[in-house]
Amino acid sequence: MKSIYKLTILLFLMPFAMVHGQKTNNVYTDSLSLSQILNEVIHNYPAIKKAQTDIESSDAKIGLAKTAYLPNIDATGSYTLLGPTTSLSMPGLGTFQLFPPDMYSAALNVSESIYDFGKTEKNITFAKQSKELVGLSVDQLKQKLSGMMVGNFYSIVFLQEAIKIKNEELATLNEHLQFVQKKVATGSATNYEVLTTKVRISAIENQKTDLVNALEVQLSQLNSFLGKPQETKLTVKKELLSPQILASNDSLFTFAFDHRSEMKIEHQKSVLADTHMKMINIQNNPSLNFFGTGGYKNGYFNAKLQDAGSLNYAVGVSLKVPLFDANRTKFNKIQAQTDIQGNVQETELTRRSIVNEVVESKANAESALKKVNQSELQLEQSQEAYSLAKTNFEAGAITNLDLLDSSTSVSESKLVLLKTKIDYSVSLLKLKIALGEQIY
Repeated sequence: MKSIYKLTILLFLMPFAMVHGQKTNNVYTDSLSLSQILNEVIHNYPAIKKAQTDIESSDAKIGLAKTAYLPNIDATGSYTLLGPTTSLSMPGLGTFQLFPPDMYSAALNVSESIYDFGKTEKNITFAKQSKELVGLSVDQLKQKLSGMMVGNFYSIVFLQEAIKIKNEELATLNEHLQFVQKKVATGSATNYEVLTTKVRISAIENQKTDLVNALEVQLSQLNSFLGKPQETKLTVKKELLSPQILASNDSLFTFAFDHRSEMKIEHQKSVLADTHMKMINIQNNPSLNFFGTGGYKNGYFNAKLQDAGSLNYAVGVSLKVPLFDANRTKFNKIQAQTDIQGNVQETELTRRSIVNEVVESKANAESALKKVNQSELQLEQSQEAYSLAKTNFEAGAITNLDLLDSSTSVSESKLVLLKTKIDYSVSLLKLKIALGEQIY
C-alpha cells in the first residue's frame, strides 16, 4: 500500500514545473485564492517589472526617432592669438594688417531637416511597432508565469487535503487500535492484531511526514513567487472547477489563433520585417536640409571692423543625393527578405505548437473528467466495503488485517478522487491558457 501511495504522490507532482489576509508573525490567517496569488505575482514579480521597464525604453526610442523633426541648435565661440601677423604695404597708402593679432568670434548655429522623403516617418513607425512587440512579450510572460503558478497552487491544494485525509485515516486506525486492545484484554484477540495495527499507523505516519515535507517545499516556492520571507506560513483555498462542456477542436483552434500572444507576436514580427524592408528601400532617398549661423567676430579686412568686430550671418539649404553606397542597400534587402521568409515559417511552427497544446489540454481534461466519475464510484464502493468489513470484524467473521486493508482502501480512494478532481481543474486552466485566455 505504501508503494501505491508514493506512486500517487509522484504522478501528481510530476506535471508541475515548479497575499492577502491578516498576518501575524509571518502567518496568514486567511487562505489565499488562485486569483489573489496570480494578481500579486503578476504585479510584483521581478521578471514582470523588468519587462515593463522595456516598455519605458521603447517610449524613449519613439521619442528619439521623433527628434529628427526638430532642429539642432548649438553655440560656438573661439579666441585666437596670431603671431606674427601678416601686413600689406602699399606706396602712398601705408601699411595694412591683413588680420589682427587677437581674433575672437561667437556664433549661434541652426540646422534642420526640411524633407527626408519619408525616412523619419518610417523610423518612427518602426519604433512604435517595436513597442507593441514588447507589450505582447510582457503578456506572454504573464501567461507563462500564470501557468507556473497554477501548478504550484494545485500542488499545495493536493498536499493540504492529502494531509487531512491521512489525519482522518490515523484517527480511524487509533480508534481501531483501542478497540483491538480492549479485545486483547478480554482474550478475544491476540497481540498480533495489535502489532499489525501499530505497524499500519507507523506507515501512515511516515506517509504524512512525506506529505508535510513536500508541502513545505511547495510553500517555499510560493513564498518565493510572492516575495515573502521563507518562514511565512501560507494556506490556499480548495478551488476545484466544475465540469464544463468543451467546444469542438476547430472552434478552439480558431479562438486560440486569435487570442494567443504567441500568434500576435509572430504577426507583429512580420509587420516589423515589412517596415524594415520599407526603411531599406528609402534609405538612399535624397534629403533636403536648412542651415543657418549668425554671430559676432573680428578680423575683417576693413580698418573699422578689423579690430572692433562685426555681426555676421550665413543661411542656406543643402541637398544630399546618394549615388553609390557600395551595395549596402542590396545586401540589406536580401537580409530583410530572408527575415520575412523566416517569420512565415516561425508563424507556421507556432500554429502547430498551439494546436498540439490545445489538443493535449482538452484530451487531459476529458480524461480527467472520466476518472473523476470513476473515482467517485470507487470511493462510494470502498466506503460501503469498509462499513461491511467493520461489521464483519466486530462479529469475528474477518481478520484484523482484512479490516485494515478495507480502511486503507477508503483512504486511497479519497486520495485518487482528490487527484483526479485537481487534474481536471489544472487541465481546464491549462486549456484556457492554451486558448490565450487571461486567467490572471
